[in-house]
Amino acid sequence: MTATYDTARMASGEPGLPRAFTWRGRTIEVAGVLRSWRETGWCRHGSPERYVRKHWYEVATGPHEIMKLYFERSPRGPRRGERWWLFSVDDSTQ
Repeated sequence: MTATYDTARMASGEPGLPRAFTWRGRTIEVAGVLRSWRETGWCRHGSPERYVRKHWYEVATGPHEIMKLYFERSPRGPRRGERWWLFSVDDSTQ
């Protein structure tokens, strides 16, 4: 995903939400955030603390399209450098 970021959310500890990104050769512009939430998990080293694992965003990207994106705070595995993911596309509101 190639993106430009809205840095206003970063002041509160959230990742910079993309204003636009490229998906399947198409430039997608984020028109607005419909809702956001966090996914947490227990410490992986035995501590009783919980940490934010993912930041989720449901965004409007056009008059009839809603997408869910998430930012992975600590990516693991072979794609460690990639943090933003497109989870779903809902264009059924047409």
